[in-house]
Amino acid sequence: MRPIVLGILAAFFFAFTFVLNRSMELSGGSWIWSASLRYVFMLPFLFIIVYFRKNWHGVKVEIKKAPGQWTTWSFVGFVLFYAPLSFAAAYGPGWLIAGTWQITIISGSLLAPLFIKTILTPEGPLEVRGQIPFRGLVMSLIILAGIVLMQINQAQHISFGTLMLSVIPVLVASFAYPLGNRKMMDLVGGRLDAYQRVLGMTLMSMPFWILLSVYGVMTVGWPSASQTFQAFIVSLSSGVIATVLFFQATDLVKGDMGKLAAVEATQSGEVLFAAAGEVIFLSTPLPSGISMAGLVLVIGGMMLHSYVSGRQTAKAKQHT
Repeated sequence: MRPIVLGILAAFFFAFTFVLNRSMELSGGSWIWSASLRYVFMLPFLFIIVYFRKNWHGVKVEIKKAPGQWTTWSFVGFVLFYAPLSFAAAYGPGWLIAGTWQITIISGSLLAPLFIKTILTPEGPLEVRGQIPFRGLVMSLIILAGIVLMQINQAQHISFGTLMLSVIPVLVASFAYPLGNRKMMDLVGGRLDAYQRVLGMTLMSMPFWILLSVYGVMTVGWPSASQTFQAFIVSLSSGVIATVLFFQATDLVKGDMGKLAAVEATQSGEVLFAAAGEVIFLSTPLPSGISMAGLVLVIGGMMLHSYVSGRQTAKAKQHT
């Protein structure tokens, strides 16, 4: 149950991304600064936390072992995740971005065959390729159906071009984030905690954010004070708090694709939190009618996902 709770808390803090990124775009800010400033601000926060926990040495050791893989999966998990997500905010409202982002529930499950785990047998170690957790995938489809219902009325008022510019980048991000996260978990093998892993990935992705910042100065100029402040809030809430909470939750269930899918499904709560945030801060109307039915499906799907995961854990303990 603890991984599910951590996942829901992460969803709450992640929701700040969708609300504030949209707010920055509406006030004339560029997606380039929304993306790059988040990670620039994250780096000192994370370094201070890890340094005072006396865990910095472990990060350096792990990065020196495989700098190429650290760079690759940090780019996939952070750059290919957040740059497209920020870009999409320029072309779609927060509810659409948050809703489309929930495809990551399906994406995470479909990535299972890309991973191989070693199990001990009487004959010796045996490598087994991950299998798609179909039971959990059904629960994810229920959540996804609820999200579709939530957005169906609003989507009718958006042009096809805007829809594609806001949807396709989010689809890229939905696969990149769980892929980068899982590959890094495999690479460090439990030798780093969530704070260390996020710091390492932020550090190794920094050259890409610096390049994006240089491009931003050359094309749109420096960010405004308002955008800088909002990016700082996103960095603290989504970049530090939410990311660490989510990585802690996934660390607790690593190796079990069914439970991992359940944790990733909690991120559907971002839709609920983002919708509430837009109502409060951006004065968007409350969802009604069929959208409310979608809300019920999302919450019900999350509860079912948690229940199925709990039963699988109980059965596993009975057989050991």
